[in-house]
Amino acid sequence: MVVNLSFFLLLLLFVSSANAKATVSISPKTLNRSGDSVAIQWSGVESPSDLDWLGIYSPPNSPHDHFIGYKLLNASSTWRSGSGSISLPLTNLRSNYSFRIFRWTQSEIDPKHLDHDQNPLPGTKHLLAESEEVSFGSGVGKPEQIHLAFEDGVNGMRVTFVAGDGEERFVRYGERKERLGNSAPARGVRYEREHMCNAPANTSIGWRDPGWIFDAVMNNLNGGVKYYYQVGSDSKGWSEIHSFIARDVYSEETIAFMFGDMGCATPYTTFIRTQDESISTLKWILRDIEALGDKPALVSHIDDISYARGYSWVWDEFFAQIEPIASRVPYHVCIGNHEYDFPAQPWKPDWAAWTYGNDGGGECGVPYSMRFNMPGNSSEPTGTKAPPTRNLYYSYDVGSVHFVYISTETNFLRGGRQYEFVKRDLESVDREKTPFVVVQGHRPMYTTSNEVRDAMIRQKMVEHLEPLLVENNVTLALWGHVHRYERFCPMRNNTCGKLWRGSPVHLVIGMAGQDWQPIWEPRPNHPGLPIFPQPEQSMYRTGEFGYTRLVANKEKLTVSFVGNHDGEVHDTVEMLASGEVISGSKDDTVKTVPASATLVGKAESNVSWYVKGAGLMVMGVLLGFIVGFFTKGKKGSTPDNRWIPVKNEET
Repeated sequence: MVVNLSFFLLLLLFVSSANAKATVSISPKTLNRSGDSVAIQWSGVESPSDLDWLGIYSPPNSPHDHFIGYKLLNASSTWRSGSGSISLPLTNLRSNYSFRIFRWTQSEIDPKHLDHDQNPLPGTKHLLAESEEVSFGSGVGKPEQIHLAFEDGVNGMRVTFVAGDGEERFVRYGERKERLGNSAPARGVRYEREHMCNAPANTSIGWRDPGWIFDAVMNNLNGGVKYYYQVGSDSKGWSEIHSFIARDVYSEETIAFMFGDMGCATPYTTFIRTQDESISTLKWILRDIEALGDKPALVSHIDDISYARGYSWVWDEFFAQIEPIASRVPYHVCIGNHEYDFPAQPWKPDWAAWTYGNDGGGECGVPYSMRFNMPGNSSEPTGTKAPPTRNLYYSYDVGSVHFVYISTETNFLRGGRQYEFVKRDLESVDREKTPFVVVQGHRPMYTTSNEVRDAMIRQKMVEHLEPLLVENNVTLALWGHVHRYERFCPMRNNTCGKLWRGSPVHLVIGMAGQDWQPIWEPRPNHPGLPIFPQPEQSMYRTGEFGYTRLVANKEKLTVSFVGNHDGEVHDTVEMLASGEVISGSKDDTVKTVPASATLVGKAESNVSWYVKGAGLMVMGVLLGFIVGFFTKGKKGSTPDNRWIPVKNEET
């Protein structure tokens, strides 16, 4: 009898073990706003493998292979026990989330099922467990992704935000936080899946509902005054109260934070590469803005904004990430290839057929056009069901600087509408009021990177656009697309000048986050050797991530490059109203950057600049590779530079 009972208990234990199932639980089940975290716990995963993974789904009923992202279970330190936990901050996508655990084996890796970086995507054959849903509750209707921009009128400020429905919303604002006595209605718009022009943007795997996009204008502002504001409605809820400094066109000082190609970071792996370095870029810029106190400033993000490339939720991740900055200072943009380019785009001359591809992931400029509302009314038809592409070219004044934004993705040739706008705009600048002019666009007119695909575009820009910049004495031209920082001498037709008047200083500033990097241009007589001499016109170049800071008054405009690895200034150029360029001329053997070149925070120690020897000393191929690939400058930088390695891939 005892033997039979023991046998029965063993059999029961065996059956229970065989029927055991993995479980996954979540806490809390309701979040308040984007950035709140959910704790995900699992147990009962038998014979755990380092390929077991957690899928993140929104909406919760998405097919198994339509996740928005995933995490391998080995991200938990206890995964080998079959149990573990992961904490994930979530962004409000206006629909619930759920989580699923899958078993994935080496034999099931599909070399044809790859992500954007050609890495295998996880398999979904073996579902082990599925969680309950996580919601944002009433937060779905609350405004998020708040960002500011200048309005056409100098006494206005535009605010844009996203909510889950089209019910009426407002902005209320005032000079006192406890009394927001002014109010303005917000206009709501949205775009649909059929507006997308190609995959993945118009497929079920890339499309997610973008919500309603609202914008409102705060009018009758007093220049240089601090205003408080919040957006929303009584029925759906209000945002927290934010503040900004109103634009002052007569300000004695102009401050801007400028960069390109930043993208955003996500707390999970997804179908495309995301940009972790963007976290550092925004961290240092936020430090600088906070140090300014009540001084006004602006951000200029000149291309390749979110790198969503057809996966719509990445736009939500981007705006959630920039909100701490963009809700405080105007956030201005211009269009890049990763927002726009698609096979059927209307303007694609024969010489650019190889250049303009499908870099926009089928978005054809729609999210960019709808989620931002820049000054001016520039637009071009898409040639598809999509609404016209907007925010292509425009300008505005701040203090002593006239800022101009252009599009290198649409027609910029002589005779076109954009060319005529740029010509009229530059010719009409009042140089007594704004002695400095800064032009910004995506693809660079000058670069010493080995970016051969854009060679014809650069040639056409020099032929058509450069004469406008030269004849109208543009001070500074800023470009992105190449994910490096590079400063040129004052340039005119590939030749160095001594003054910026008639020879604008060109900077490539596409180093804010994206880590695909082309090599520098190799020696033409030894193209197979990794030796990259720095051409004479290139004054300073580096593969370091970071951003630039601009400060200007009526006498001087200074641009400084801040490296993300330490948040310090590593290159500076000064342009005087007289036309002189300090630290940017080959004839200057020694220059000192004054403490005033530092825009915010404590003054930096003076930096002595020197010109390196005539030749680049190369000791063997390996040393040549290291010197060429990492940072170096014709003018030396601070002696404690510690440049970090970067990936070497094409843009």
